Amino acid sequence: MEKKVFQLKVTLCRTKPPIWRRLEVPADTTLGRLHDVVQFAMGWFDCHLHQFVAKGVCYGVPDPEFGPEMEDENKVRLDQVLRKPKDKLTYEYDFGDSWYHDIVLEKALPGSNGKRYPVVTGGRGACPPEDCGGVGGFYRLLEILGDASHPEYKWMREWSGGDYDPKAFDLEAVNRAFQGRKKR
Repeated sequence: MEKKVFQLKVTLCRTKPPIWRRLEVPADTTLGRLHDVVQFAMGWFDCHLHQFVAKGVCYGVPDPEFGPEMEDENKVRLDQVLRKPKDKLTYEYDFGDSWYHDIVLEKALPGSNGKRYPVVTGGRGACPPEDCGGVGGFYRLLEILGDASHPEYKWMREWSGGDYDPKAFDLEAVNRAFQGRKKR
């Protein structure tokens, strides 16, 4: 029997042009696994806390310090929170920088027996560097990197890895890396 697969569009909110990824994942993927997939597809390094929010319910890694409101993301499947096209959930990564992502179910597809999932089928733009200060800090970084005469240019260039290209996105490289990755 073929598994149902969801085609999702993950968009990093408040970025222009939008930074996004299109994913195909099994519909029965847990939100905990989806966290790993989004981290990898976007280019994050999973260094910070995160949560999903769907219809007012928060899902993540339960922690007594955050109260009992957090539902366990490893006990909830994607097809339990997204049921029909255009259904959406929010994914927040790094509660300090507050990187919000809209995750929209574009369509449900029959899975292909010969295809490995998850797979990234499209995208645009490089993920902002970790700890750059959220959307505002990201655009400040881009402003500085765009002006070699800026007093912070040398330091920010070094801090961002020396060759940060905000337009870069290599679909084949992401999928090759996905195939070599172990599942959670």
